[in-house]
Amino acid sequence: MSSSHNPIRLFETVIDDCPYLEGQQSASILVDPEHKVEPALFSMLSRSGFRRSGNMLYTPKCPTCNACVSVRIPVKEFKASKSQRRIWRKNLDLTASIEDVRFDQEHFELYLRYQQHRHADSSMCDDDPKKYISFIESDYAATKFLCLRLDGKLIGLSVLDQFDQGLSAVYTFFAPDYSNRSLGTYAILYGIKLSRLHDIPFLYLGYWIDQSPKMNYKRQFKPLEGYIDKQWQQLEL
Repeated sequence: MSSSHNPIRLFETVIDDCPYLEGQQSASILVDPEHKVEPALFSMLSRSGFRRSGNMLYTPKCPTCNACVSVRIPVKEFKASKSQRRIWRKNLDLTASIEDVRFDQEHFELYLRYQQHRHADSSMCDDDPKKYISFIESDYAATKFLCLRLDGKLIGLSVLDQFDQGLSAVYTFFAPDYSNRSLGTYAILYGIKLSRLHDIPFLYLGYWIDQSPKMNYKRQFKPLEGYIDKQWQQLEL
């Protein structure tokens, strides 16, 4: 792979147990961490199925499985279901704001509560602020926070990257005691709204695995496109 005549080295990670499918193994391809990533390269890689975690750009390359599919919503064609419209109405009392990326203790405490509730055994459940912010921010992405507040209290935060022709939902976390509001779904619906307002054609949702119950919520957004055989195509869900 090359960018503006500057070749990009790719590295393959070690094989590990898959966190989503029992009995499967996982591995990824990483962009050389020493390579200077410009916004144009980030856009191209994002449109080619890559994701970022902090500064790390990666795509799955598992030894015996190809279940991970990068997915995106073509926002002009999207039509909310009855359930999604109900979730939108339920959260009309929230205040949404777009904020610059920064370390904020309120954000961090919400992140920790979410991890302790959802992923207590994960390496992400770590109270080190430096690890948190290194996971959230990057040197090359145009990143913003979508903050959701109820009566001034932060109850949800979505990390959004914008690039050429796309908005990417990097990560979303919310207060466990407000799980009845379906804030993860609401954040995606709000991302669709932002994309339409700014004439951004696609909202990227990361990877989707058909057999993983944890990812069932992504199939509820229709139409949904998947990056398969190096091209985007509408998924039959």
